[in-house]
Amino acid sequence: MRRLLLVTTGLGLGGAETQVVQLALSLKRRGWEVRVASLTAPGALAEELARAGILVISLGMRRRITSLCSVARLIGLIRSWKPEVVHAHMVHANLLSRLVRPLAPVPGLICTAHSTYEASSQAKRLREITWRERAYRLTDPFCDLTTQISQVGLDRYVRVGAVPASKICVVHNGIDVQEFRPDQSRRDQTRASLGVGDAFLWLAVGRLEPPKDYANLLDAAAHLQTTAKDNWVICVAGQGPLLAELRSRADSLGIADRVRFLGVRKDIPDLMNAADGYVMSSAWEGMPMVLLEAAATGLPIVATDVGGNREVVLDGNTGFLVPPKDPEALAETMLHVMALSRDERGRLGEAGRTHVESNYSLDQIVERWEALYHELLARSGGRPHRVGAKER
Repeated sequence: MRRLLLVTTGLGLGGAETQVVQLALSLKRRGWEVRVASLTAPGALAEELARAGILVISLGMRRRITSLCSVARLIGLIRSWKPEVVHAHMVHANLLSRLVRPLAPVPGLICTAHSTYEASSQAKRLREITWRERAYRLTDPFCDLTTQISQVGLDRYVRVGAVPASKICVVHNGIDVQEFRPDQSRRDQTRASLGVGDAFLWLAVGRLEPPKDYANLLDAAAHLQTTAKDNWVICVAGQGPLLAELRSRADSLGIADRVRFLGVRKDIPDLMNAADGYVMSSAWEGMPMVLLEAAATGLPIVATDVGGNREVVLDGNTGFLVPPKDPEALAETMLHVMALSRDERGRLGEAGRTHVESNYSLDQIVERWEALYHELLARSGGRPHRVGAKER
């Protein structure tokens, strides 16, 4: 049985973290022996792994602080368990996995970048190359393959020299298209529980943090308030440090009765079914899982044209793209979708689901990962790779 160690920065509620969990569960079902190492304390998603019998190891790292004890734990885990493949996810896990490899050799190491810009703030994102991408460049010899979740992300990493073009490829996020699918009974029950009646329900899902730019969405809602007197509401599912600020902004804009902050929800498939349209107002993105989930559920989408969004939202075919930080354009496009007939919106949704089924189904993506793992193992002959060693 092949051994796979997935190393992740954390296991909180997020798109990248969800992808790690789904990959672990799927590969275990396919016969891999899987363990997951989390740099920080395991979050909410760790419970799902434990229920499936997948061991989760915390390296005990505090946020943004790398300790020697954490490094030693990862080295000890790799040396004792001897995985054939280490697959790291997100920038901190990627860099740590590379740095320990000379002391804990493995046959194959893959590092996945989950964002076009792996930067902690918009100001840093606007730089041509960040310190994290310079770190990728310096540690690239320790890694066999870097993957990006979108073509936009890959193009940027090659352009700034973070990764050589010969050592990077795109592997998209994948979703369970049976979990996320249109379901009328779910729709009826969830709309009743939300008490939205026959209102047009827009849904947005994601942490309340700067990249999602919910201020842009609230400003768009204020524009809608002046032009669309019809019955509509926006539900935002997610938690984060900007909640109080966003509530205050909604109140000052006079739209507090139109925008509902639902907090953390574990019934996202139900909420997707309850919605009439999905809206994303982000300032930057990688390849958002929520867009895949919305499209698979058959929702027409209005999203900002950032990151890999245009790879999911085929403009005019499955939804519509608008410039980032342009609330008027966002509001006008939302108004356009609201004015479409139910059949017209249905055709957008059907096209979106077909696109996701053809390109982003979880089974297809897991098969792609397995193929890459086997390719690396065949190339190494199953022997731990020692950086600097001469090839025979």
